Amino acid sequence: MQNRSISRRRRACIGLLRALMLISALVMCALVVFLIGYVLIKGLPNLSWTLLTTKPSFLSDTVGILPDILNTVYVLIASLVIVLPLGVGAAIYLTEYAGSRRIVSVIEYAAETLSGIPSIIYGLVGMVFFCQFFKMKTSLLAGSLTLVIMNLPTIMRTTQESLKTVPQSYREGAFGLGAGKWRVIRTVVLPGCVDGVVTGCILSAGRILGETAALLYTAGFAHALYGFFEGLENAGATLTVALYVYAKEEGRFDVAFAIASILMVLALLINLAAALVGTRCKKRRSV
Repeated sequence: MQNRSISRRRRACIGLLRALMLISALVMCALVVFLIGYVLIKGLPNLSWTLLTTKPSFLSDTVGILPDILNTVYVLIASLVIVLPLGVGAAIYLTEYAGSRRIVSVIEYAAETLSGIPSIIYGLVGMVFFCQFFKMKTSLLAGSLTLVIMNLPTIMRTTQESLKTVPQSYREGAFGLGAGKWRVIRTVVLPGCVDGVVTGCILSAGRILGETAALLYTAGFAHALYGFFEGLENAGATLTVALYVYAKEEGRFDVAFAIASILMVLALLINLAAALVGTRCKKRRSV
């Protein structure tokens, strides 16, 4: 009799927990769908060819976000070109070359701590370090270097965890065939964990596209139209900074929602790309 009562209580608890998990999942999905739908419904009708292909003109009172789109592309390219070699190289050293486990643990702890620091602090440090100390002034290059510091822990940790998933027998087999350390890493280890490297790159690209606070102090608010190298030397507003300026400073919520819809579509594409890359890499591994 007592065992039956205990089993009934256990079933009731399990049923209650399942119901709570189902409710939580439904609430989360509803919030995501509401957020995406609300932004797209409010923003897509305000998109136009003129908005996307022109720059702002105060004389004719026209609004264009072409400089902001180009500035976002410049910052994204400059940040990834710098952070990818640094992050992947650091992960390879910590996993394959570092001999002291204590040093590796300290560096890993420091990387995890850096990934949890608010972005506004990175902006303040970037402003003092790059804009003032290195005399870069307010520029896209200073903003890109600040984003490099922000995304370096993400690239390093994702690559490091991917390197650890490569079986040790692969390395031992390559060493047994007479291959050197770097050759083993280049031809055996890295191809086996390329999915983690690509995933970290895509996640970092998403964070770069969505960053605002750090760029407010380092990249500036300008809407001028420049080429790539000239643009890195000058101040410029990315899409997220432009969204803040139009919504907070100018009260142009139609333009702000249009920019938000562009960023939302880009975020969805980045997540979709990450999922497709992961699926394709798993299929290649299974084959």
